[in-house]
Amino acid sequence: MADSTREVERKYEATPETRLPDLTRAAGVSAVVHRGLTELDAVYYDTEDFRLAADSLTLRRRTGGGDAGWHLKVPVSTDVRDEIRAPLADALPPDIAELLRSRVRHAPVVPVVRILSSRDVHHLLDEDGALLAELSIDEVLVERLTEEGRGTTSAWTEMEVELADDGDPAILDAVERRLRKAGVRPSAAPSKLARALAQTAPEKRRRTRKQPSPHTAGDHVLAYVRHQVAALVTLDPAVRRDLPDSVHRMRVATRRLRSAFRTYRRLLDRTVTDPLRDELKWLAAELGADRDREVLDERLRSHVAGLPAPLVLGPVDARLEVAFAARRTDSRQRVASVLDAERYLALLDSLDALLADPPLLPAAAEAPRDALPRAVLKDYGRLAGRVGHALEQRPGEERDVAMHEARKAAKRVRYAAEAARPALGKPAKRFAERMKSVQSVLGDHQDSVVARDALRTLAVQAHGAGESAFTWGLLYGHEEAAAQARERELPEVWARASRPGPRAALEG
Repeated sequence: MADSTREVERKYEATPETRLPDLTRAAGVSAVVHRGLTELDAVYYDTEDFRLAADSLTLRRRTGGGDAGWHLKVPVSTDVRDEIRAPLADALPPDIAELLRSRVRHAPVVPVVRILSSRDVHHLLDEDGALLAELSIDEVLVERLTEEGRGTTSAWTEMEVELADDGDPAILDAVERRLRKAGVRPSAAPSKLARALAQTAPEKRRRTRKQPSPHTAGDHVLAYVRHQVAALVTLDPAVRRDLPDSVHRMRVATRRLRSAFRTYRRLLDRTVTDPLRDELKWLAAELGADRDREVLDERLRSHVAGLPAPLVLGPVDARLEVAFAARRTDSRQRVASVLDAERYLALLDSLDALLADPPLLPAAAEAPRDALPRAVLKDYGRLAGRVGHALEQRPGEERDVAMHEARKAAKRVRYAAEAARPALGKPAKRFAERMKSVQSVLGDHQDSVVARDALRTLAVQAHGAGESAFTWGLLYGHEEAAAQARERELPEVWARASRPGPRAALEG
């Protein structure tokens, strides 16, 4: 079974002659204790076309030291990575293999580099003897294992400073100031693997070309699509690990892709994008079951917590837990099965194929400031019609449905403006923010509709079990009042979001 740790470290250039300065002069460090030498032997794996390295992921099988086993390192931010570990085994453990699936698909991972490190370890301690950070000086020897360049070697010396678990990052700053004063400089390479691949690469190896700066309307839309596809692939392992907000963010990426394909269909051939929109809709729906459950659970628990104790009659918290526990387990299993499905992997392959050979139409060659606003304004007109229709309906189910349709249209206009922002600048950003305000009112209204349905079900269940249904009825009334407040608020929010006119707003 794999487990995960958060790794915060900084790397520095060194030589065999590098000597440590007096680090007890770094703020917070009271002692430096030498822990001796450790010999590490790691084989790093990747696909033949280095898909993991392209996304700054490292996968290795390491022996030696206190953490022998399989390690997958996933970047979180500068100096910060999540390290997922599994016990030492000959084959790649399934728990780690599934975290790679969105990137490797059906491609095998193969040995690419072997790295031998002779590690000289020092512990930096505080005045109570607690570990603040571990500093190591590594003598590194690497050997290329790929078909091209097999047997090529390289060697260097580097220094690492890794923060202790739950340590204060300020310690790293303090230590770095002392190292820099002694002439030690940060490493130019983000990882041992990156440096090893660069220094042992065959001269004729294919270099990754940077994406050119967007010029046409089609360029801008493709850049936006590329960003969302990358988000899908990146969020896949986070969803599998059940990290906070990961399902929601992945679902948003699918929606943004669908919206872009529909909004900018004058630029991209619909015979290619319409099937992708259908598959993205399927994926969003599968992810939505889990996200919708989370939102509803949080909303109802918050409302219960806000009630005075005398108004909470019966086992309200226990019934909520029973109602959502089974759904929580079912939805997690369902999401996991979706991400393992061939249909999902085929969708990722199809999105890659679209980016590799974009189905651009003649209109894609137009100037961004001409083509993109037209598409955004068309979506805005659709939203205006739906808002007007919703306001014309009498309170009740028909208005609820109409406001939900307006909400979806508001989200689409917002995404369209966000996609156009790199070309249109601040006016598009402000326009997207206005559409978000409309979306928020409509979204809160829809959340109240869903909550009332759930509360009615909970009240029926409580009554059938002989419990008081008073609290559920009280919460139902609160949700009904909240929905009515959003309905009264909508005309003012819409009027404010529509001033000045949409075209003037996009033009700044």
